Amino acid sequence: MKYTYLENKELEVAIEEFVTRLKDTKNFLTQEEIEVSEALGRIASQAVFAKISAPHYYACAMDGIAVSAKDTFGATDTTPILLKKGRDYETVDTGDPLPRAKDAVIMVEDVVVVDKDTVKIHSSASPWQHVRQIGEDICQDEMIIPSNTKIEPAAIGAMLAGGVGKVRVYKKPIIGLIPTGDEIVSPRPDPKAGEIIEFNTSIFSSMAEKWGVDSKTYPIVKDDLNLIKKSVLTACKECDLVILNAGSSAGREDFAFRAISETGDVLTHGIAIRPGKPTILGVVGKKAVVGVPGYPVSGIIVMETVVKKVLEEMVKSTLPKGEKLEAILSRRLMSSLKYKEFVRMKLGKVNNRFIATPLNRGAGVVTSFVKADGLLEIPLNKEGVEAGQKVQIELLNSKEEIENTLLINGSHDPLIDEAYDLVRKRDYKRFISSSHVGSMGGIMAVKRGETHLAGIHLLDEATGEYNRTYVNKYLKNQDVCLIKGVRRSQGLMTAKGNPMNIKDILDLKDSKIRYVNRQKGSGTRILLDYQLRLSGIDQESIYGYDREELTHLSVAVQIAAGSADAGLGIYSAAKVYGLDFVPVCWESYDFITTKEFIEDEKVAGFIDVLKSKEFKDALEKLGGYEISGIGEVECI
Repeated sequence: MKYTYLENKELEVAIEEFVTRLKDTKNFLTQEEIEVSEALGRIASQAVFAKISAPHYYACAMDGIAVSAKDTFGATDTTPILLKKGRDYETVDTGDPLPRAKDAVIMVEDVVVVDKDTVKIHSSASPWQHVRQIGEDICQDEMIIPSNTKIEPAAIGAMLAGGVGKVRVYKKPIIGLIPTGDEIVSPRPDPKAGEIIEFNTSIFSSMAEKWGVDSKTYPIVKDDLNLIKKSVLTACKECDLVILNAGSSAGREDFAFRAISETGDVLTHGIAIRPGKPTILGVVGKKAVVGVPGYPVSGIIVMETVVKKVLEEMVKSTLPKGEKLEAILSRRLMSSLKYKEFVRMKLGKVNNRFIATPLNRGAGVVTSFVKADGLLEIPLNKEGVEAGQKVQIELLNSKEEIENTLLINGSHDPLIDEAYDLVRKRDYKRFISSSHVGSMGGIMAVKRGETHLAGIHLLDEATGEYNRTYVNKYLKNQDVCLIKGVRRSQGLMTAKGNPMNIKDILDLKDSKIRYVNRQKGSGTRILLDYQLRLSGIDQESIYGYDREELTHLSVAVQIAAGSADAGLGIYSAAKVYGLDFVPVCWESYDFITTKEFIEDEKVAGFIDVLKSKEFKDALEKLGGYEISGIGEVECI
């Protein structure tokens, strides 16, 4: 077939072509016979029929006495009947075989004992009352489950009850995982510059295990075409589906494409999805081979959208999928018309509405999947989704977990993580979602009713007061409560030893100093701009002013890594990375919420943590905080 390098094939078309080609190879999974007791989660390769009826005898369904119904006719409260043991009745327990010549059971509660051999009854029995008929549950030769059915716990019980001891199932498919790349190294605590820790195959094998599929990880293969081809051929002999990780791109060293095309056929190289566009779909011999991009998020998306679909055809069963949930999008999302895009979302329930907040969309940001509650699919040929629009989210976590999540939007501070850890220690059912959108972003989220709390530290330059002015200005028509947080030390973080000899804000105008800034709308950015105006410094004169990070820690790590010389941030962030710290000022970092949420158990639990000794001890360990009055609530 004619091959077009790096296509942009629609996802559904690519999968259909791929599956059709695999079916044509007639490479079906082999079958095996296993004990029913070990068959949970396996797929029956053929229909299962009962070998015996269940029950296979007439069984007593109650504790009591077995009788012939005709011997009880006429019994009433005014004309009771006496029955003799051995002649008229037999004592039975639930599950006992019905004695010969008896056709009914009277419950022990309806029997009056006269003596050891005589009982009295006040109502007659109907034929076959409280008797389980032969085959009541399953009749011999009745089908218990059809072919291609996933065996669940109830099916195991039904098969055993029907006299089935062994069942034929498909062998579990084995996914072969081949990591490639000169820069890839096995997990270690001290990788060198240029070395990338290989963890994608651990993610993929864990996904396979979750789906009930086995996997085999091969050693890391260097960027050598012959070595990669050899590994692919070996994996195709030993496995049912092969994942070749990294090397699927438009780059000059696209070994994955060459390895697959030179050992088999490439059907697709480039799918109209983002992340995951450079995916390769090929067949080597009779085995499916998928070239997966090296970025972890791309790999996860390809596993979920492509590999899972192929596996479903192989195992003849649908694999686990998250339920759908309708939510309100908290901020506008732009998308390319050329791709179907999958965006990781954080969810929470506010005012009986589910609120969806987009997470970092970078293909290499694997932690966005750790934090994500669901995926938003933006269709091909759609420019994006507007804020406030209702969207369908495929859940990655349970709805119950989302309903138990406290949403905190606004300014970042490491103390939120410390509080979250204490919340989890106190109640494993509680969660916190923290979105770092800056102080102004937090205020707007409160105004729109899209968050429970917002962390803010906004300076009123006219009065020198923090937070109240902004609350009164932007939330004047709402009943807002301020939860007192901390006073924290803001200053210039510099490399250890302060090699650039930075003493104050004035030094930032030196073009040799590389600055790293916070995002627009953050309290720290507003504070910097205020300090620059006081010092008469033009923003444009600062090298790196437009370089933005979303958290204090992300600013600190750039300085620690040597790509920046200074950045404004809090002392606790500098301490984490062993940076020097030049104090600039103390500021108030507080939380705001609306009055209706003060009694909400999620908010109340968070306030309780803020006031706790454990939390105050944690802040003292972090350093750079004054905590007098923390957790006090004032409605303003």
